[in-house]
Amino acid sequence: MKSGLFANYREIDMNGWRWPHFDPVELHCDCSKHCKGEYFHDEKFLDALEKLRLIMGSPIVINSGRRCPKHNKAVGGASQSMHMKSIAVDIKIAPHDRKKLYEAAIAAGFNGLGFGVNFLHVDVGVRRRWTYLGGLAIWKRALGFDPVKR
Repeated sequence: MKSGLFANYREIDMNGWRWPHFDPVELHCDCSKHCKGEYFHDEKFLDALEKLRLIMGSPIVINSGRRCPKHNKAVGGASQSMHMKSIAVDIKIAPHDRKKLYEAAIAAGFNGLGFGVNFLHVDVGVRRRWTYLGGLAIWKRALGFDPVKR
């Protein structure tokens, strides 16, 4: 399957799709204001996402996947957000155990981890850790250590 940017996720040829637990509809930019459902296909990212799902053993809900630049700006995303490069997702925590999700994300190959109150940002960019407002205390309690310092 060809890697790269698609103007609309419906352009993806599903005959070559090998990630059974995910669909481009979950991963495309869903702003519907600035683009027509941009999707960027990256196999390394999708392999890590599928591995995460298999380790967890249950469905994961994606709150945010690809973001076109205008949508990223509108939601207050970082200027170099991995969401714009389509190698990041924000995963809803519930109903998962935070510690298991954290460990599974690392085992799956995710390097960038952002710790929110009710989501975990994962990406395959360079290794880094950060928290979102209110997230650090919750994650420290769940993990028994400060995940930003690990």
